[in-house]
Amino acid sequence: MATKELKTLTRDEVEKHNKEGDLWLVIDGKVYDVSRFMNMHPGGASVLLDSEVAGQDATEAFYSLHRHEVLLRPQYQRLQIGVIEGEQSVITSRVPGELSKVPYAEPTWLSAGYHSPYYNDNHRRFQKAVRRFFDDVVLPDAIAREADGKRPSQSVIDEMAKLGLIHMRMGPGKHLKGQTLMGGIVKPEEFNYFHELIITQEFARVGQRGYGDGLLAGTVIGLPPVLNFGTPELQAKVVPEVLSGKKPICLAISEAFAGSDVQGLRTTATKTEDGKFWIINGTKKWITNGTFSHYFTVGCKTEDGFTVILVERGEGVETKSIKTSYSPTAGTAFIAFDNVRVPVENTLGPEGGGVFVMLSNFNHERWVMICSSARSHRLVVEECLKWTNQRKAFGKPLHSQAVIRSKLAAMIARAESVQNWLENITYQMNNMSYKQQASKLAGLIGLLKMYATRTAQLTATDAVQIFGGRGVTQSGMGSAIEHYHRTVPFDAILGGAEDVLGDLGVRQAIAQMPKDARL
Repeated sequence: MATKELKTLTRDEVEKHNKEGDLWLVIDGKVYDVSRFMNMHPGGASVLLDSEVAGQDATEAFYSLHRHEVLLRPQYQRLQIGVIEGEQSVITSRVPGELSKVPYAEPTWLSAGYHSPYYNDNHRRFQKAVRRFFDDVVLPDAIAREADGKRPSQSVIDEMAKLGLIHMRMGPGKHLKGQTLMGGIVKPEEFNYFHELIITQEFARVGQRGYGDGLLAGTVIGLPPVLNFGTPELQAKVVPEVLSGKKPICLAISEAFAGSDVQGLRTTATKTEDGKFWIINGTKKWITNGTFSHYFTVGCKTEDGFTVILVERGEGVETKSIKTSYSPTAGTAFIAFDNVRVPVENTLGPEGGGVFVMLSNFNHERWVMICSSARSHRLVVEECLKWTNQRKAFGKPLHSQAVIRSKLAAMIARAESVQNWLENITYQMNNMSYKQQASKLAGLIGLLKMYATRTAQLTATDAVQIFGGRGVTQSGMGSAIEHYHRTVPFDAILGGAEDVLGDLGVRQAIAQMPKDARL
């Protein structure tokens, strides 16, 4: 299609076109002919016929009502007929993969002129490639799937598998051996928890909470028990299928009666008389990715106590979607097991040793959630800084009000404190064995997750107040804020409730109190 030739016009020429049937306006140095569009304008024709808009510079009016991406839609781009002589557009579209220039929109290590002891040049190259992938491949699918509620597209999962992104979400380890990671940017033996932190935070930056969980979050928590406790034969069969993205897996522990209380689980597994099979009966609820998973890492009550067993989808396994406050693209499921027959070789870890199997993965699971929460928090800070800069109230920018600046200050402080504490813990993870992490970091990670999710909810509430009615509207200027405010409670529940995790941290601190400590 040939590019339309744009006219060079003066503001005086534009001003003459200010009535019904002949209506022009200027937005950011660009001239738009809205004569035919005015009667289709969602806000009504009267908005465009206003004396401060018709034939005038409507930049301020437009950006007080609409996001910049509206102008990028083909139907609106066609309305542009020219540019203002001698003027350049000030507002530019974000280039995929680029860093934001808004203060505090990026973690300090990515901000110009700042330094960090944790990240090296390889991390920076890696981050750039990961962000470009998410902007180009993941974001369009996230927006589409969040809208229609379908599971993430297989084509996106296939592209992730090619780059080793599914492998890398499991963290450093033997599963990376022989893999080409992110086109060779990082070698398997060089990959560390800061690389994984980058991946998780770029996931969160997409800003579509249901899709983020739908894009194989179940694998992140469901596969490690197989990697760490499955027999070599089971691993050889299951791990390649899952990491290829062809057969997703999920963690199925929670139940309607017991929540995450493994001692109160009612799903049972009893052995057949020949001892070769488990027969599993019971239900699970709120299982992320459950509707489309092929494998289920299931917590069961057995004769010896709590046991974890890998179940393959088949006869007797039924899954149903659960409606939640975020998109069904997450695949949140109710699962029923009706006399499901499973080989005893699918037992993960020792019979009755399921608590240890689960506890071994809790640190990583909660750490991943903190990474995501920290970056989502920062996305809201960016939205609020942009909005308060362009929104006018009482004739001045919104940030001219001290109460607004106070809210922004609190938001920024929360985002920065969570990120810095997170990076300190990540550094410890890089320098500890898995066993050391389990003994030394469980309490710290529990406390940080509690702090991260509580502060995130405070920020969500403040953001709604800043955006007003737009902050509770699912489209338009406050859409990201509405989405965040509606879905942020998930972070406070998944991986352990805030109070439980805070108590874990304090109990571990009390247990380590020196006997001679006195005031």
